[in-house]
Amino acid sequence: MAGGSGGGGGSGKKARIEIIPLIDIIFFLLATFIMVSLSMTKNQGVQVALPTASTSVSQGDQSTLDKAVTLSVTEKGDVFFNKEKITIAQLPMKLQSYKATTKEPKVIINSDAAANFKHVVGVLDEVRKLGISKVGISTDKK
Repeated sequence: MAGGSGGGGGSGKKARIEIIPLIDIIFFLLATFIMVSLSMTKNQGVQVALPTASTSVSQGDQSTLDKAVTLSVTEKGDVFFNKEKITIAQLPMKLQSYKATTKEPKVIINSDAAANFKHVVGVLDEVRKLGISKVGISTDKK
């Protein structure tokens, strides 16, 4: 053993970390994180089963929708201002204060598909009485 590698009979190679598979995994995780974060949407209303419509279109970028008020009507006829449960009598006061503080008031009606139509029309009527003309109705795409 006079001139060998010094012990163990190994070939003298050092262990090294392969970096190319590590880079592949990091890019995969990065792409997954970006796709998940882009698919998250901010829902200000109460969770309801939306009706479907074949002519459903997106209402633009998220920044304009963040300023909009979501009025939700549940199957039982309960009305929610964003996520706060209110009565139909409280709705004009809430909308009036929203209209006074917002330059371009926008309202999104988020109604359950099984909700009684008279409740939805009542909410829409209160919105229109105050002169808010930018009103959208949330639907799912068929």
